[in-house]
Order: sequence, then C-alpha cells, then structure tokens
Amino acid sequence: MATAAAPSNWLRGRVKAAPSGDSLVIIGSAKAEIPPEKTITLSSIIAPRLARRGGVDEPFAWDSREYLRKLCIGKDVTFRVDYTVPSIGREFGSVFLGDKNVAMLVVSEGWAKVRERGQQKGEASPFIAELLHLEEQAKQQEASIRKLPPSAIGDPSNLDAMGLLAANKGRPMEGIVEQVRDGSTVRVYLLPELQFVQVFVAGIQSPSMGRRAVVDSVIEPETSLDESNREASAEPLAALTSAQRLAASAASATEIAPDPFGREAKHFTEMRVLNRDVRIVLEGVDKFSNLIGSVFYPDGDSARDLALELVENGLAKYVEWSANMMEDDAKRKLKSAELQAKKDRLRMWTNYIPPATNSKAIHDQNFTGTVVEVVSGDCIIVADDAAPYGSPLAERRVNLSSIRCPKMGNPRRDEKPAPYAREAKEFLRLRLIGCQVNVSMEYSRKVSLADGSMSAAGSADSRVMDFGSVFLVSPSKAVGNDASPALPASSDQPTGINIAELVVSRGFGNVIRHRDFEERSNYYDALLAAESRAMSGKRGLFSAKDPPVMHIKDLVTASAKKAKDFLPFLQRSRKLPAVVEYVLSGHRFKLFIPKETCSIAFSFSGVRCPGRDEPYSEEAIALMRRKILQRDVEIEVETVDRTGTFLGSLWESKTNMSTVLLEAGLAKLHTAFGADRIADAHLLAQAEQSAKRKKLKIWENYDEGQETTNGSTMESKQKEVLKVVVTEVLGGGKFYVQIVADQKVAAIQQQLASLNLQEAPIVGAFNPRKGDMVLAQFSADNSWNRAMIVNLPRGAVESPKDEFEVFYIDYGNQEVVPFSRLRPIDPSVSSAPGLAMLCSLAYIKVPGLEEDFGQEAAEYLSECTLNSSKEFRAMIEERDSSGGKVKGQGTGTILFVTLVDVEAGTSINSAMLGEGLARLERRKRWDTKERQSALDNLESFQQKAKTERLGIWQYGDVQSDDEETSLPVRKAGGGRR
Repeated sequence: MATAAAPSNWLRGRVKAAPSGDSLVIIGSAKAEIPPEKTITLSSIIAPRLARRGGVDEPFAWDSREYLRKLCIGKDVTFRVDYTVPSIGREFGSVFLGDKNVAMLVVSEGWAKVRERGQQKGEASPFIAELLHLEEQAKQQEASIRKLPPSAIGDPSNLDAMGLLAANKGRPMEGIVEQVRDGSTVRVYLLPELQFVQVFVAGIQSPSMGRRAVVDSVIEPETSLDESNREASAEPLAALTSAQRLAASAASATEIAPDPFGREAKHFTEMRVLNRDVRIVLEGVDKFSNLIGSVFYPDGDSARDLALELVENGLAKYVEWSANMMEDDAKRKLKSAELQAKKDRLRMWTNYIPPATNSKAIHDQNFTGTVVEVVSGDCIIVADDAAPYGSPLAERRVNLSSIRCPKMGNPRRDEKPAPYAREAKEFLRLRLIGCQVNVSMEYSRKVSLADGSMSAAGSADSRVMDFGSVFLVSPSKAVGNDASPALPASSDQPTGINIAELVVSRGFGNVIRHRDFEERSNYYDALLAAESRAMSGKRGLFSAKDPPVMHIKDLVTASAKKAKDFLPFLQRSRKLPAVVEYVLSGHRFKLFIPKETCSIAFSFSGVRCPGRDEPYSEEAIALMRRKILQRDVEIEVETVDRTGTFLGSLWESKTNMSTVLLEAGLAKLHTAFGADRIADAHLLAQAEQSAKRKKLKIWENYDEGQETTNGSTMESKQKEVLKVVVTEVLGGGKFYVQIVADQKVAAIQQQLASLNLQEAPIVGAFNPRKGDMVLAQFSADNSWNRAMIVNLPRGAVESPKDEFEVFYIDYGNQEVVPFSRLRPIDPSVSSAPGLAMLCSLAYIKVPGLEEDFGQEAAEYLSECTLNSSKEFRAMIEERDSSGGKVKGQGTGTILFVTLVDVEAGTSINSAMLGEGLARLERRKRWDTKERQSALDNLESFQQKAKTERLGIWQYGDVQSDDEETSLPVRKAGGGRR
C-alpha cells in the first residue's frame, strides 16, 4: 500500500472514488502501473444510503455523496485504519485532507450522522467527541431525495436511445461517471435528470476485462459500492443457497481472465473520469440501442478527449465502425494516434508486427525546379534547377503523395479518359506549367505496369514510382475566384501552396486510405480536410451532376485524306490558339485546337531538326519541352503533307519558335518548302546565319567557304547514292531495301546463325509485349530473324498457338506467327538498328492498293524489283523523318528515291510512269530548279502513257490530286537474301 507516515500507521494516498457519503477508495502513491488501493469507510459516522438498482435514495444520500466527491476526488490525503469488522470485510478509518479531518467536515455540513455504538469493542473513531459536538450544530436540515428515472443499465427498454441522440446530437451533456466497466465503457449519471446510462467511447475499444465467475456475480450486488455506508453492526450477508452454490460451481469454469492490458486500461480511465464531472457528446446509437459517445474530462483549464488519451497510450485500438459516427477531424486524430502507438510499440502493441508494405521512405530529397509537363491530375514532371541542362536527371517525374486522380486512359488500348480526368489535368496545367515549385520527396512504391496496383516484390512487370509533395512558390496562378480561403500553407510546410491539397479541394481527386505503416504524405491530415471540403461543397468527383463530356477528333492517327479534308477549317482563321500536348521531335508536335476540338500533328515549315538517334536530336526535344510543352501557343497552318502532318508556324508569347531552334544551332532551314510561304522567313534566315557564325551544335564543323544552296533536304548538290536490293514491296510506290555489301548485314546474319534455337519457349515464362524485340521464324523459309512485336493476343499467353503479329526489321516483311515460333533475343543482337530502309519512288504518285490500278502497280513493282540477285542504285532525293520511330511496317523515316536498274540503266520511276501505273506530282511555284528539272525529264514518260491510254489514263486525264490514303499492311511475301 502507500507509504507509512510514522509508527502510528498513518498512510498517504490519492482519492480515486467516493462510492457514498461516508466511504472513499484510495490508491497508493507507489509508481506501479496499477497501484494498490483501499476502500476506507469513515469511522463512527453513517451517511444516508444511496438507492440500489430500482430502489429509492434515503434523504440527502445523493447530496452527501456529492459533497464528499467534490471535496476529495483526485486529491492527496493522509489516512489510517482505526478498526476493521471482519464479519463484513470492511475497514474503518480516519482520513485527513491536509490538516482537516474529512469525517468532521462531513458531519459539520450535516451530511452524516455520528454512530456511538461499538465503543466497548474499540469500534469508534478517536475523534468521537468532536464529531458529536459538530453533529449537534448541524441538525435542523430539510429532507432531500433524488427522483431517479428508471436505470438503462441491464434494461435498455428504460431508455429511448434514439430520442436522446436526436435531442442532443453534437451537444455536450454534463455527467458524472459512476462506474468504469472497462477502459472504453463508462456508466454515467446524465445531469440534471440523473439518467443512469452506459456509454461506449466512440472510435475505440480497450482490451476486455474478461468475465467473472458466477459466484462473484451472486455476491457482487450485496457488496456493491452503494452498500459501503452500512453500520458495522449490520447483519452479515445471508449464506448462499444450495442452488446458488451449484450454479456458481458449474459456471466457474466459464470465468475468463482479462485481456493483456485490460486492467491497465480500466485503471487509466478510472484515474481520469471515475466520480468526475465529464462532458458527453453523443455520436450515435448501435443496433442494440447502446449509446456511442465521446467523453471529455477536465484537466486544468482545458478538456481532454478520453478516447485520444487511451489510444495515444496504447490502451485502446481504433475501431472504424464507431469512428464513422464522429467528425472527420476527430477520426484522423485517433487514426494517427494509433499509428504512432504502433510505431512506438506501446503497451497493447508491444508485440505488434506491422504488415508487409510496398512503400519505402525517401529522405532528404528536396529540390526546386520548373514544371515542364503535367502528365495527369496527380503526376507532373519537374526540371530540377540544380541538374545540368539536357542531362538525364534534369527532368524528374513526381507523383503527388497520398492522392489519386481519375486516369487519363491509354489511346493505344482505346482507353478513354475517366470522368474529370481531363479537367484535373487542365486544372494543373493552367497553374503549374512553367512555374517554379518546391518539391519534397516522401516515399517510393513498386506498382504493377498492368493496372497500376501495388506489385509483389520482385515482379518483372512492375516499376518504382516516386511520390512527393509539391508547393507552388508563386501563388498568383493558384489563387483567384476558385481559390479556397482554407488553403494557406501550414507553418510547418515549405513555402507555397500544396498542390495536392489544391487538387483535392476542387474535387479532382480522392485521398488514398493507406494501410498501417504505409508511407504517406507529410500533410495527410490537410489532404483529408481538403477532401471533406470538396465533399461538403459537392465539387468535381463529389458532384451530383453528370461529368462534362468532350469529344475530340484525333487527326494524328487518322488517315492523311481525313487530315487534308480538315485543312480548310484550320486555314479559316489566320492564327489559331492551340495547346502543345506532346513534343514528338524537335520540329514536330501534337497540338490540341480548342476551337475545333481536334488534335493534330504539326511541324514547322522549312525547319528540320536532327532525326532520332542523330546528334543533338535529344537536345532539340529537351529545348522544345522546356519552351512550349503544354503551353498556350498560336499557330498558322499553311498546308498538310502526304503523311497528314500540318505544316506552318508557331508562336509562344509572340516568339516564333522556329527561330529559337535555329538560333540554338539545333535545326536547319530548308528552302525546298518555299521561303515565300513561310511566316517570318527573313527572321528564320537571320537566326540560322547567327548559329552558323557561332558554329553552334550542328554547325560546329561549318565552313562558310563551302556553303552551297539549300535544296530539297540536301546539304549539298551531291546526292547520296546507295547500292541496294529490294526486300519487300508494300504498294503505293513504297518498298523496303537493304544496302548491298553492308558489313552490318553480314555481322547480324553470322550472329543469328550461331544461335541454338531448338527448344520452344515456356508459356508464362516468356511474355513479349508490344514494341519488344524478339527472334521470329519466317514462315517462307523457316529462317530466324530479328522482329518487333506489332500486335499481340489479348490477355496473357495461354497456348503455344496464340498468334503474334511481327515486323522483321531487317527485311520489312510483316506476318502473324504463333507463340511457338518466337524466342527471346539477346541485347547484343537486338541493339543494332534495323537494316531494312523504307523507300518511296520520288516525284511520282502511285495508286494505293485500294485504288484503281493500285494492285497492278504493286505487282509491276514487285516483278521489276523482287529478285534476290538484282541490284539497284537508289539516289536519295529527300528524307521525311516526321513519322518518328519505327512501330511496324510502313512507319518510320521514308527515303524518297530515284531507283535505277543497274543492268537496264533505266529508273523504276520512269518505267512506272511509262506503264500508266503512276503519275507525276503536281508542280509548285516554290519548286527548286533541281526538282523542276527532274519533273521535266519524267514528263515525256507520262505523256507516252497518256497518249496510249495505258493504265490510269485509259479514260483520259486524271484530274484529282488527292493525297493517297494510308496504306493497309501487306502480308509477308517479299524476298530474302
């Protein structure tokens, strides 16, 4: 027990409870988790008896107990045991509060009577004389009896729980805690009606106190705290009947010990609220009519939340079902407190083992940069100011921590954007592009490439995503009519506006409900608060209205014919506002035209950057990404080329962006496009001359004395001539060639010949994807060749017979092969570029396969060229690299060539014209002299076919000058060397 004061057996302790007007429960001052305690009945006095369940108070019983409770509860006292009565198992003693005798204070206020009997047995207070004197002074009081409503304890029918909740929802109710059942359940007198109810603390559950044996439950009502004020001479309790003993004996085996830390949780609650004045805020009622509420107890001038205190000390766990009745802020505090208690392994979480998590903290990775791209509503790309310009580390992808916005979809898989996905992306684009931001990286997570869900560790089909919080340094773009006044930066966060919070508050994203021990945003609570504001305001995703719908015409993937038909609509206005969606190359872009709600491929007129994999190509792309990606620009469309790419000029902030490329030495001016039709042509020429003089980038080896006139895509009048063999004919005058005696061809053939490819791949172990390089067995001769996957079956490979469409990059053939004819390829073999070059006959137009005489033209071209031993001389007249990377047959850079039969000494171009299977391209007023001369030389062959009414001329002159439509894929049938 508590420490002894002296040989006189005086002890010290603290009052835990006041069960009645003449008894106190005192705990010791030992530093144990649960200190020992004593119940002391004040010697020689009798207080009025409180009503037992269903009974009635004796006069002044409640007032007497209230006086003693308010006088002593929670205070340090000095006491000693004067005598004991073994027959009732009770100790009687003297208690001093400071230097005042508590019994004397009670008697002097008239709240108890003095009992004189038992003095002969030594059962009397040493202060009996003083007590008698004080009693005489306190007489002449009026009776006071509580009018108690029926108790709800044990009989819920005595309480209209829903009515009580409806009348007091969210309103603090005064109460006195009469009993603590366990750490998270209290029995309370609600004031002023004194309704006795049981309240389950909302949002938490403490460890159980177990179940007592039946014998305890039989005795317990007879020895309840309400009975502790009986006289020492009271009759002993009646002995148990045989039936009671039998029942107790039979049920004793059902006794269940308290859960670990159950006693500690109960003691914790008792020390804070037992017999204390508390405030109860009712949160709800469960299906059994049990009251669920929050309990607040005083602590100095402030009030503390019992639920939060229990959770913070590891004596209760968070319970979702009852927490959902609470306000969001209170829920967040409980959840955060539980997570911290688990991390600290407090009490009931001592042996807690956190679940496996897929996230990993990122420490000390804070940087400042400029936003260059908004990928979606929850992902941006930031150019790190500290990284060297143009380096691979210059641009960093940052996913916004702890939020998820609607997906943008994937056009390649015909996935359309989810509702509000475009709006979320546009919201960020308008506020972030080109702006300075502070980035605080927080965690990384491995996700599946298939669906974006978390991936198992070690999965091959996954990648690691980095998450962080982004803060807009200058709030000028973020604030305005749509800014919430509740969005100022917190004092403990970096300067600026939290972008994730901004997105969520507008209803463009949800806050992720993380699992325990998953890393999360350092500002998670602020995100949840922002989500609550969006929900209450019914904004964005939380709106009851249908999401906005936008139908965008995509002319990038459409046929060239459709793009040409759309040209007049883009030429109606001299200048059109547009948004740069993607930078495909330094001079070619994908633009969105809001006015026409269409997306187009757009290229600078007269300006060409180095092609893919050429020096300075990536630098040109990086420059354009920094300057115009996702910016609002103006364009002027002049024409559309044969591939459906619109040509023209583009301005950003009144700056012609062609001049930026030319001044940086990352592009060349090509007069073959006609200088008279190019806007600001004189400025472009000046910009190029400036880069030449400074010998920047592509002009680093420029010698002004050797400069020649620019013509067609040629840097000199000396044309490049290649010795080639034709390996595949597509139609429309297009075909694939291989360079004769190319050392790369021999090296790759030797590598392939050395491979041992006997065993078929195991289904499930080898999963090629679209665009992957593999080895495929060509059906015509069973040879193994390098190939690119063009199309694949839906879902995972289930059978060796599943079919894949492949493009043979060294020959230009394309066919469908079964999975059993595919093999993985070694990187040393796949790294070399494809050997097949896509060519088109220059200066002439050949009908496509679907047009009249298109099939005849393809057959004639095949007869003339597809011979494994026949060599040709290909004179390159022009290169068109606007097609980008090779994605299959008919894609990639096109070489426009004059194909000369070495043996016959004549060109295939002229032969096609002479047979009436092609026609000359239209002459243009900006044609170079070289082009005009070539057209003049071919004119006679076309005239001969017209005169003889051959082929396409059989019904007279062909008036249409429509561009040929995109070619359908032609199946394998070409030659091999």
